[in-house]
Amino acid sequence: MASGADTVLQRLLAGGVDVCFANPGTSEMHFVAALDNTPRMRAVLCLFEGVATGAADGYARITGTPAATLLHLGPGLANGLANLHNARRAHTPVVNVVGDHATHHVEFDAPLQSDIEALAGWPDGLVFRPQTADALTAAVDAAVTGAVGPPGRVATVILPADHSWGPAEQGAPLAEPVGADPGPGGIGVQAAAELLREYGSDTVVLLGGSATGPAGLSAAARIAEATGARPLVETFPARLARGRGIPAIERLAYLGEQAEQQLAGATRLLLVGTRAPVAFFAYPGRASGLVPSGAQVHVLDPAELDALADQLGAAPVQISPAGPPALPKGPLTAANWADVIGALLPDDAIISDEANTSGMLLPAATAGAPAHDVLTLTGGAIGQGLPVAVGAAVAAPDRPVIALQADGSALYTISALWTMAREQLDITVVILNNNAYAILQLELARVGAADGNTIGEKARSLLDIGRPDIDFVSIAEGFGVPATRAGTAEELAEQFAAALAEPGPHLIDAAVPTFF
Repeated sequence: MASGADTVLQRLLAGGVDVCFANPGTSEMHFVAALDNTPRMRAVLCLFEGVATGAADGYARITGTPAATLLHLGPGLANGLANLHNARRAHTPVVNVVGDHATHHVEFDAPLQSDIEALAGWPDGLVFRPQTADALTAAVDAAVTGAVGPPGRVATVILPADHSWGPAEQGAPLAEPVGADPGPGGIGVQAAAELLREYGSDTVVLLGGSATGPAGLSAAARIAEATGARPLVETFPARLARGRGIPAIERLAYLGEQAEQQLAGATRLLLVGTRAPVAFFAYPGRASGLVPSGAQVHVLDPAELDALADQLGAAPVQISPAGPPALPKGPLTAANWADVIGALLPDDAIISDEANTSGMLLPAATAGAPAHDVLTLTGGAIGQGLPVAVGAAVAAPDRPVIALQADGSALYTISALWTMAREQLDITVVILNNNAYAILQLELARVGAADGNTIGEKARSLLDIGRPDIDFVSIAEGFGVPATRAGTAEELAEQFAAALAEPGPHLIDAAVPTFF
């Protein structure tokens, strides 16, 4: 009879899960040993749980299918929660296997004992704790089918150590998915068409989820051309198609006051694969909801977007060919570095974008680049960019992956560089190094805590990550990733082109001044 660990692995494979991003401990050792009996399961070691969970998110955004994570007890899961939060907001399926103490050991309240169910449920997750080893088949099947949804969700199987090391009967697999959430009801194609015919120029069509792929963006552009409606993409889409031949639809701004301007005048808001927009934070004297006062909100299933365009008789939109920007010259700035990326971006690239404040001009710079995908910071929990790049590269080994990464948030999960080197992943990391938490320098004034003339030395010290300056070249080389430093546009162009031409990971430490 197979062990419980063998059973878990076999049921994961049966559900189409064949990659496991892992940071195991003592309670998971039988699972680790069972991997040698399961050659179809790829095991990828991550040095921090937040890298494992972020990589699983990135993998699922590219493949549409879940990867597994292997995490050590409650504290290991807790270390991975920030990027599980981002996965939740991206609606990507993730299956966590979290080891636990043997059932007979729980009563002793050992130092690592914790409430795993509470932690696993926090990112709106599905949680399965099999009461016996023989219940493992049903638990894993339920987790996989529940994670796939729709919509995609985080699902966790809690694996007590004695269930893992003991024998387990492989029970009958579940016949029906569990935990599926059909989501909010929509108005349907006919009603949406009538709405747009009557209120087209007063309607904003806000796109998210699967609507931000090439087909959805093309359909939205057709609808806009036929009706005068204004299409927008949600602020942080999970996966956004970009580049030549794809309509360059503007994203809703991060700053609430800018988003209000984009939405101004709309009396109807049609949500396609996303939710009603809200401000990221509360500000004194400003509204939290961004839906214009009095506007009616309607929901349309993203799968019906193309049918809606057809119902309206919308013709294909002719996209004017646009080329990449010219290569800039001179010292790097927060504006010209993006032109280097846009000018040299290779075909079919995947961009993991956590450039944050330094990336404000990136959309304009890459609009004329070859077609590519952009994976963004969906939940706002920083430290996503490098792990998501790892997962994307594992998912699509034939596609170049570009991680555009702010310096401050890079340090949350910098050990992802080691996994890139261990797995020889084709990732080019560009660190936008301005020695600051620049977004917080802006927000300190925006929330009314201080103005630019009264920020004191103590406050500034909490927003400045210089003194000492962080040497990303040395850090990367210490993790086994070749690295260079660029201070001019010419140096960045030369180093970026060289990194793209050579397989495996590379890092470029790009010195840019703060945008603000």
